[in-house]
Amino acid sequence: MTTKTYTSDNPLYLDYHATTPVDPRVLEKMLPYFTQNFGNSGSRNHAFGWKAEAAVEKAREQVAALIHATAKEILFTGGATESDNLAILGVAEMYKDKGKHIITCVTEHKAVLDPCKHLEENGYTVTWLGVDKNGQISLDELRNAITPETILVSIMHANNEIGTLQPVAEIGKLCKEKGVLFHTDAVQSVGRVPVDVEAMNIDLLSLSAHKIYGPKGVGGLYVRRRNPRVRLAPLFFGGGQERGMRSGTLNVPGIVGLGEACEIARKELGSEAERIKQLRDRLWAGLQKNLDELYLNGHPTDTLPGNLNVSFAFVEGESLMMGIKDLAVSSGSACTSASLEPSHVLRALGVREDLAHTSIRFGLGRFTTEADVDYALQRIVSEAARLREMSPLYEMMKEGIDLETVQWTGH
Repeated sequence: MTTKTYTSDNPLYLDYHATTPVDPRVLEKMLPYFTQNFGNSGSRNHAFGWKAEAAVEKAREQVAALIHATAKEILFTGGATESDNLAILGVAEMYKDKGKHIITCVTEHKAVLDPCKHLEENGYTVTWLGVDKNGQISLDELRNAITPETILVSIMHANNEIGTLQPVAEIGKLCKEKGVLFHTDAVQSVGRVPVDVEAMNIDLLSLSAHKIYGPKGVGGLYVRRRNPRVRLAPLFFGGGQERGMRSGTLNVPGIVGLGEACEIARKELGSEAERIKQLRDRLWAGLQKNLDELYLNGHPTDTLPGNLNVSFAFVEGESLMMGIKDLAVSSGSACTSASLEPSHVLRALGVREDLAHTSIRFGLGRFTTEADVDYALQRIVSEAARLREMSPLYEMMKEGIDLETVQWTGH
């Protein structure tokens, strides 16, 4: 068992899909760019600017190498939300004469859903694809949804709540055949599973530093330069940085951090993913061994290595979260967890509302150990068992009563 003591003030961190700690190796590379090499990468007249510019260009190459792109195809942004907005709104504006139809999916992140809703309110048509019970779209439905008016398909690579991977290579192939641009929000997948924009026929790809052990407030957008050359209308205007698509002084220390995070991921992704997957499997096997009435949310195999989203039937979700305050886990998605509505992702999978309210997302990552998993297991099992002991419904189910057929009387 782990020797550390965890409390509600210092919980065990198991929420790697919300954010990741900055890797010490990343921080080390960033530090000089705050104090010594503090130049503006746009200052072309002296060594401070040249050093900053060289650091930015090196980072561009590091990001490109991780996703098999070229350095000139990488734009730096303030984060993944900005990257998603620039991709969707930028394409919508640039190609509006060709058509005003966009296809996306109901389980996307809000950073994709909301720009699409905005376009819908402004004269565009949006097709919202549903998903199956594991969270994947149907390629046939996508094929049937594409019309001569379609200019963009935006489907995320890996879901932030349930970890399900979409068949992006097949989606990319289909979009290529139809001559439609394909954008993927790859925030959760880049650095966790292999991503190859060429092999997968991806035209635009959003990524974020803070999901891959880099700093917050910096992201990237891959924009294909050839076959086809993708053009974007900018969202805001100014000094013309990033080929005019994203004006504003570049966040040099952040960009250096993103580059180093991508470099580390490129070298270590294979072995790290395997280790994290083993930890995830250990957690899931331990839960199943000690508790009944568990439901896995998401795809059983096509999923992120460190994601485990589980519904605990007959356990009130809020009570469970209160009982395991020494574990930093998430119910629903971090960006929307202030709302008491069940997650839009779980609703789209057809998860019953009572089960959706008991779902917990575990996110395992680079610094998670076997001892951490064992500690989490012991805490969750004991707390879920304690809460079920107080549940009359659980007792009835154990006695073999079919709760679906019970006639409840109102007062």
